[in-house]
Amino acid sequence: MEYTKLTPDILQKLREIVGEENVLTDAALLEPYGHDEVTDPAYHKLPEAVALAENAEQVAAIIALANEYRFPVTPRGAGTGLACGAVPVYGGLVLSLEKMNRIIEINADAMYAVVEPGVRTSDLQAAAEAKGVFYAGDPCSGDSCFIGGNIATNAGGNRAVKYGTTRHQVYAVEAVNPQGKIVRLGARLQKQSTGYCLEQLVIGSEGTLGVITQATLKLMPLPQYSVDLLVVFPGAEEAIGTVQKIIGAGITPTCVEYMDNITIKSVEKYLGCKLQGSDKGNYLIIEVEGVSEDDLDEKSIALDEICTANGASDVLVADHDKIWQARKAFAEAVRAESLIVCKEDVVAPVDQEPLLLAEILRLAEKYDLVTRIASHAGDGNIHLNILKRPEEDYAEWERRVEQNQQELYAFIYAHGGRLSGEHGIGFKRKRLMEEFTEPEELAMMKAIKKALDPNNILNPGKIFDIE
Repeated sequence: MEYTKLTPDILQKLREIVGEENVLTDAALLEPYGHDEVTDPAYHKLPEAVALAENAEQVAAIIALANEYRFPVTPRGAGTGLACGAVPVYGGLVLSLEKMNRIIEINADAMYAVVEPGVRTSDLQAAAEAKGVFYAGDPCSGDSCFIGGNIATNAGGNRAVKYGTTRHQVYAVEAVNPQGKIVRLGARLQKQSTGYCLEQLVIGSEGTLGVITQATLKLMPLPQYSVDLLVVFPGAEEAIGTVQKIIGAGITPTCVEYMDNITIKSVEKYLGCKLQGSDKGNYLIIEVEGVSEDDLDEKSIALDEICTANGASDVLVADHDKIWQARKAFAEAVRAESLIVCKEDVVAPVDQEPLLLAEILRLAEKYDLVTRIASHAGDGNIHLNILKRPEEDYAEWERRVEQNQQELYAFIYAHGGRLSGEHGIGFKRKRLMEEFTEPEELAMMKAIKKALDPNNILNPGKIFDIE
C-alpha cells in the first residue's frame, strides 16, 4: 500500500487544525503510540506523528486532510487493546482521542448518558452510580480503557452473559466517516426499523469505518441485591460443563468466569496473597443479582445444588473486591511471567465450550506449550494465553504456536465458533481472519470498506487487507 509521507507542509496544516501543542513528532513522545498492550516488539510500529484532537470538527478536518494528501490515519483511545488495532501499520498519523474525555450528560430519569470517546469506562461507571443508575459495560480493563475503544472493538467483559457486549449498551453514536464528514447514527429509541442499522455497523469495526466522537449510552437501575459465589472444581471440564446446566435451570447470572488452577497460582504470585480454595482446583466465579434478599437466597441455593451435583468440591461466598481483583489481574499476572505471549480470544457456543477447552488442553500438550487460561465462561469466550519460556528460541516457539492455531481454529469453526470473542482482529489476527472466514462473507466486508473508504485512509491494515 502506497501512502504519502507526512511532509512539513502536512504537519503545518495539522498544527493549524489542532494547535501546535497537539501535534507530536519527537521520537520519544511517539513511542507509546506505536503499540497497544501487546508487548511483543514484532508488532510495534512507530507513527510519523500524533495528533491529539479536542472535538469532532478537528477530527473531521484531519480525516478530510488525509483524503486530500493520501496519508493513513490510525484512531487511538487508551491503547489497551490486545490485537494491535491501534498500531499504525503504515506509519502516517495516529489520531488520539484522549483529550475528548467529557461526560456530557447523565440523565438518571430517562436512564441514558452522553459521553466523549476518551472517557474512562470506570469513570462512567462511577459517575452513573453516583446518580443511582448503572452502566453495564464492564471490560476487565475498565480501570484504564476508554468508551470509544470499547465501542470500536465491541468490548465484552464480565457482565456480557446477562447484559450483552458494548453494542448492547449503545443507543447512538456521533462519528466522523472515512470521507471526513460528521455523521449521527442511531437514536435514543427502544426500537426502530428505519433503514440500515448503521450505528451497529460502525460499532465493532475497529476504527476502519468511522472515528467515534460521541456516544449516547443506555443506563439501568442500580442492582440492589447481589452475591458472588466462588465454586471450586477438581476437574476443568466439570467446571466449564456446569455453565450450560446453570443456564438450563433458568438462572441468568450476571457473570460466570473460569480460571484454571495454574492461572490461579500465577495470579496469587503476582498479587502476593493467598486466594480461597486455590489448592483444591479450578474456579468458577458466579455473580448473581436478585430483586430481594429472598430471591437472592433462592438463586444461591439453586446454584450451590447445581454446582455440587456437577462435581464442585466447595461453594463459597466470595469477598467481592478480592475475587474480582484476582480475576481482573489475569493479564498483568501473565505479563509478569513473560512479555512474549500469544493471546488467543476464541469463542464458541456455550454448549460447545467443554469440548473447546478439552481441545485446547490436548493441543497444548501436543505442541508442548505453556498456557494460562481464563474464560468468560457464561458466554463461551476463552482467553488462552501461550507463554514463551525464557530459554526457548523465538522462531521455534512461534512455529509451534502457528501449528497449534491451525488445528485449534479448524476445530473452533467446525463447532460454530470464531476467532475473537471481544478483543477484535486488528493487525495481529488479520492473516487468520483471511484464512478462516467464509470467502463470500469476507468479500461483503471488503465491499463495505471500499465503498465507505475508497482511499483506504482510515486504520488501514486492520481486520483484512484491501487489494
